[in-house]
Amino acid sequence: MGMWASLDAMWEMPAEKRIFGAVLLFSWTVYLWETFLAQRQRRIYKTTTHVPLELGQIMDSETFEKSRLYQLDKSTFSFWSGLYSEIEGTLILLFGGIPYLWRLSGRFCGYAGFGPEYEITQSLVFLLLATLFSALTGLPWSLYNTFVIEERHGFNQQTLGFFMKDAIKKFIVTQCILLPVSSLLLYIIKIGGDYFFIYAWLFTLVVSLVLVTIYADYIAPLFDKFTPLPEGKLKQEIEVMAKSIDFPLTKVYVVEGSKRSSHSNAYFYGFFKNKRIVLFDTLLEEYSVLNKDIQEESGMEPRNDGEGDSEEIKAKVKNKKQGCKNEEVLAVLGHELGHWKLGHTVKNIIISQMNSFLCFFLFAVLIGRKELFVAFGFYDSQPTLIGLLIIFQFIFSPYNEIQVWFSHRPGNPWKARARSSNLGCQLLPQSQHTAAYNRGKLKATAELVK
Repeated sequence: MGMWASLDAMWEMPAEKRIFGAVLLFSWTVYLWETFLAQRQRRIYKTTTHVPLELGQIMDSETFEKSRLYQLDKSTFSFWSGLYSEIEGTLILLFGGIPYLWRLSGRFCGYAGFGPEYEITQSLVFLLLATLFSALTGLPWSLYNTFVIEERHGFNQQTLGFFMKDAIKKFIVTQCILLPVSSLLLYIIKIGGDYFFIYAWLFTLVVSLVLVTIYADYIAPLFDKFTPLPEGKLKQEIEVMAKSIDFPLTKVYVVEGSKRSSHSNAYFYGFFKNKRIVLFDTLLEEYSVLNKDIQEESGMEPRNDGEGDSEEIKAKVKNKKQGCKNEEVLAVLGHELGHWKLGHTVKNIIISQMNSFLCFFLFAVLIGRKELFVAFGFYDSQPTLIGLLIIFQFIFSPYNEIQVWFSHRPGNPWKARARSSNLGCQLLPQSQHTAAYNRGKLKATAELVK
């Protein structure tokens, strides 16, 4: 009886209070659920102290223990950083941080001679201040993650100066993209009339396609050095694999990821007949700068195939080698190309754009509801940017969580792995390919520690 009375009392509250309470309740519910799942996983890390039978052939106990301790440290960090993030977001909402930042943006615009009628200008100042606040509050966590956790486990390759320079550069590049795109989007919404949601969706579609196209050629090189993969056996085998599934490969690059971290990665990009593959140098045993550093530090001259090395030296090199062998690289790439062959990339783009269109349509339906703005402290104005923030980030949060759950459902990775196995069998016997895939994937996901 008392519970139903409480629910009736809540329902009789003003709509704006119900909206605000529901947003906070849902946010904490999701956080607590994800924390519960993370703690279950953490218990696995703590209790699984021996190499599982399934990994016995490809991982030794020392490597497994290092990986386990790394994941324990990462889970502890994720717990505290997640708790801070949730508390920070709650306090911002409770104490009116969003309307305060909007008023502060208006004051800055006023100092420059721009009145309230320059809403787009004020919106850009708001975005600049909001992203600056986010960068500054996130900086201590990023520093701790890089120079304590990653350093402790041997992954970090950055100096503090490089880290800060990189962070500043990322912030500047982000603003150079975010502010012009946001201003055009807001302008389209303002002048688009009754069908502005269609024009806004088309605009974001074009922007996303352009950014995907130019990222690796013009944006990524601002941060990392890209060089063509030298001619040799690995490049030939990659080209043969790509040709076997009609993957329109035009170039293969190696990116200098070792100046930041010893973690490994690989990806492909491009549209239509202009596909390119990018491999981190830390993924490639033959090209890893870290392996060259090991040789220099040990005073060893590089030799072909270990000729003339004593068993002791061979063991030291084997234990310290960074990256994957050619067959492991091919197995990992086969998995990624399997996603392309099975159409997962195109399907994800289509689903993403359908979702984007739906969100803009619902935004058009809800943008006129004053109670949404009042719920978050905007009593006298209804800025378009704030409407986008409220509706996309808060009102759509249940829908977004459902969408994320469906996008991470099991299925596609296993299909891609099956395709990887098919590709690998063209180059290696089945048993060798499976072992290579397992070794390569473990290395490439950076769960192994040197």
